[in-house]
Amino acid sequence: MSDSLVSASRNNLFCNPFFTKARCESHVNPSRTIAAAAASEEYSCEFGSAKFYTLCAFGGLLSCGLTHTAVVPLDLVKCRIQVDAKKYGGIFKGFRVSVAEEGVKGLAKGWAPTLIGYSMQGVCKFGFYEVFKILYSDLLGEENTYLWRTSLYLASSASAEFFADIALCPMEAVKVRIQTQPGWSSTLREGFPRIMKEEGISGFYKGIVPLWARQIPYTMMKFACFERTVEAIYKFVVPKPRSECSKSEQLVVTFAAGYIAGVFCAIVSHPADTIVSKLNQKKGSNFVDVAKSLGLLGMWKGLFPRIIMIGTLTALQWFIYDSVKVAFRLPRPPPPEMPESLKLKLGLN
Repeated sequence: MSDSLVSASRNNLFCNPFFTKARCESHVNPSRTIAAAAASEEYSCEFGSAKFYTLCAFGGLLSCGLTHTAVVPLDLVKCRIQVDAKKYGGIFKGFRVSVAEEGVKGLAKGWAPTLIGYSMQGVCKFGFYEVFKILYSDLLGEENTYLWRTSLYLASSASAEFFADIALCPMEAVKVRIQTQPGWSSTLREGFPRIMKEEGISGFYKGIVPLWARQIPYTMMKFACFERTVEAIYKFVVPKPRSECSKSEQLVVTFAAGYIAGVFCAIVSHPADTIVSKLNQKKGSNFVDVAKSLGLLGMWKGLFPRIIMIGTLTALQWFIYDSVKVAFRLPRPPPPEMPESLKLKLGLN
């Protein structure tokens, strides 16, 4: 029985970096429906190898760090609407009031903790997602990986985001305070030691629970919706198989699927995002107290700018991440297809 489990693991849909030794092959096993590509002239490394994970993590660093930093002005206005809707109103009024009070330069407040925090988050989010997706696929086996692929995407992304938020939380705490507390420290260099001095390590992590509540559902939607949307686009929209599409055409599909996923991400995670903003604004507050004070409608303040921000962010993140894979010639398995063994069982051949 143990031999059969090892055999199944070696031939599962996502390959297996744990039971096989990295080796060069001249071709990929044609029976695999999600190709576990080996290092060759076409690819720079083997799917599931240490180099593969490292470059995926680097892609995550660029995709999250650069995109979140680019939309800092919109994020600043969104946070201010969430914590003081009466003063800042909607997105356009929020920009007008912020510029009137601090000038255009003030819209960049919080860029440093944003860049560092979300770069660290991106390393864990994308790097660990690839790790957990392969690991959980090994446990499921080839046929169940295909049948339960949406659950696989959800579980893998949730596991990855758990660790990504631990990396993000300290910088998020500094960022929100810089953006929403007038007169508080205006830079990371001032803000980080201030929290450490006044509140200790716990001050950086008092928002970890609502951050998990915001980011884990967001990331689950981000990855699962993206994966299934890509699959649907190639199946129902693109008139030819992905293998016949150019790299630029594939990246267009990536961007479109990313934007669709981003809209759903914003809606799912917005109430918790509002609580995180309010929580870091009010010293000594907790998750339950803030939720009660906001009320159901209050949790949805700033949704429109967040949909714009997250939709654009998610699309750009997937585009950058996939572009890194293309640039470094990483294996990029095509959308999954039903294994031949399952077709035989279901009488579909």
